Amino acid sequence: MQNFSLTWTDPDGTPRAAAVSYDKTSADRRKAQLEADCTDVQVVETKPGELPQPQ
Repeated sequence: MQNFSLTWTDPDGTPRAAAVSYDKTSADRRKAQLEADCTDVQVVETKPGELPQPQ
């Protein structure tokens, strides 16, 4: 199974990263939710136990 996480920028300009991993379908759903308020939303492939750093 592939793991995915998300990075984004909050409306106030703060870079963020998800603290959980998702499957592809769930990551895409979460991306759509975040895009309603946030910018630079990206789905990032991760390895098990690994999370992305805010950019």
